[in-house]
Amino acid sequence: MPGTEVARKQHTLGGAAGIALLAFALVYRFFPGVLHMQPLPVPSVTTNMPGQHAMATVSTTWSAVKALPAVTVPANAGAAIESGTSFADAVRMGPPVATTKVVAALLRKARETEQKGALFEPKDANAIALYRQVLVAAPNNADAENALERIGGALRDWTLAAIDRGDDVAAQRFFAAYSELPHSDEELADVRAHMKTLHQILPMLTRAADLIQAGHPTEPEGANALAVYRDVLKLDPGNSLADAGLAAIERDYLDRALAAAAQDDFSGADSTLALASAIRPGSQALLETRARIEGIRRQRAETVLAQARSALDSGNADLAEQLGKKAQSISPDLAGLDKFNLGLRNARLYASLSPGQVIRDRFLDMAGSAPAIVVIPTGEFVMGSPADESGHSDNEEPQRRVRIDIGFALGQDEVTVGQFREFVHATKYVSDAERLGGSAVYEESTGRITERRGMTWQNDYHGERASASLPVINISWNDASAYLAWLSARTGKHYRLASEAEFEYAERAGSSTRYPWGDGNPDKVVGNFTGEGDRSPSKRSWSSAFPRYSDGYWGPAPIGTFPADKFGLYDMEGNVSEWVEDCWHDNYVRAPRDSAAWVNPGCERRVVRGGSWGSDPDQVRSAFRTAASVDTRSARVGFRVARDL
Repeated sequence: MPGTEVARKQHTLGGAAGIALLAFALVYRFFPGVLHMQPLPVPSVTTNMPGQHAMATVSTTWSAVKALPAVTVPANAGAAIESGTSFADAVRMGPPVATTKVVAALLRKARETEQKGALFEPKDANAIALYRQVLVAAPNNADAENALERIGGALRDWTLAAIDRGDDVAAQRFFAAYSELPHSDEELADVRAHMKTLHQILPMLTRAADLIQAGHPTEPEGANALAVYRDVLKLDPGNSLADAGLAAIERDYLDRALAAAAQDDFSGADSTLALASAIRPGSQALLETRARIEGIRRQRAETVLAQARSALDSGNADLAEQLGKKAQSISPDLAGLDKFNLGLRNARLYASLSPGQVIRDRFLDMAGSAPAIVVIPTGEFVMGSPADESGHSDNEEPQRRVRIDIGFALGQDEVTVGQFREFVHATKYVSDAERLGGSAVYEESTGRITERRGMTWQNDYHGERASASLPVINISWNDASAYLAWLSARTGKHYRLASEAEFEYAERAGSSTRYPWGDGNPDKVVGNFTGEGDRSPSKRSWSSAFPRYSDGYWGPAPIGTFPADKFGLYDMEGNVSEWVEDCWHDNYVRAPRDSAAWVNPGCERRVVRGGSWGSDPDQVRSAFRTAASVDTRSARVGFRVARDL
């Protein structure tokens, strides 16, 4: 490393050299005659090594600077310094050719011609020709070179625009001029490829126009304008002329769709829109027309629905139903339709019936009647149980609000042995218990429910002959469904099993607590289930039961033994558990939001709801549910009927 003294001398010499260079540059810039010098040839520029300041070396014999170091000044340094350009940038720029008055005049004229748009025509009086004259007089003139590059870019864009609009003549003119100006090989090849494509598609575009003129926009197949335009787009995706042709064909379909909608022919409008959507899928015109038709549809449907409401208010249910169906056919998802239909249904229902009324349908073709049913009021409730409820199971969640919008009736009691016997005698029906050899009944000696051969619907909970007033047990889901089909045929009404939502709604009867009567243990006799005070014939007691409770029965009690609930139903929370219509699902995720049964075709397991004479306190909860295969028979499971109104 140099010593301190050496470094100091180098620093001093460097500073003096810099001052001398600056002085020389200023004198040369403003007083060139003082030095009696001629412009030098273009200097050769060399770049210093990394880490050093940028400098340039120019070979010269200027006597005025013989005393300076070997590093000399480029000829354009003075002008650069005056204009604010750095010394290094001035070195890189190189010396310009002096701008004479003639060159300045040519540049001015060229700019004026360019501004007038005469870029390459007329032949001898256009901007390109003038800028080229500038370059002849002043080679490397930056203004002229930049102008020619700018014009070349414009001509390239004009060529592509002419190609896009199918103007082959203009495209050829612009391309000829563009190809003579500065360009990259890639750009020229790209434009030439576009020119080639234009020559291919022009005859096709002409043919498509002729086909439209001849009345063949979409027919016949393979010889129509639509097919030709699509072929054009295969060669030139995004071709504006082909797209405009498709738009014209599309417009005809859209106009026809609007005309159909204006005449209330919405099915015709929909089918025409479907044809239009295949021409330019997702086009703005298609979307706007679809929105307009939807607006016409909705406005018309709202008018008809308002007429339907007026008819319903005046008591003309038949006319109201007719108008309601018309409104629904126009716009199936029209707001207010569901509410109207519910009002119509309830109006028809409550013209002769009322919630809580007991109905007993007589058989049409034989003596007898169906089990008594109770009209259940419409409403809504929260189905399932919260996670913090004692006895809660994961299959009882997530809780969801269910609306009972459709009026229905539910069996006042569970179906009895006597009622089921009528069905068997009339049809010679063979139950699953008889077909499969037995059922599960209570065994007093062990205190368990066990399989026993020979047990059928005619037996009670411990295998003895059952009395006619007891709820029928040892009945499978299949057996219950067969009985309900027979009942429907005998009465002409639609009898069925209740949905799971309907059952819980009816069991709760307006409550939202753990049990229908509240959250705690019952303080009076409300139903038949396990109580601390109950005893079997051999004095057995329940291991899990409601404390300080006894209903007096070990096994099912005759129907109607215990008080009815607020809806007028008996034994919803006890006596025997009951089959419902729904297939078993492990939880309520994706369950219906309405009261319909959740059924999957061919399911082999169904839901059992409600407590029984042998249910512990957790199983008597309103939200309790369990699964059983469709051929299960048990001394603890029966069913009750439901009916549409």
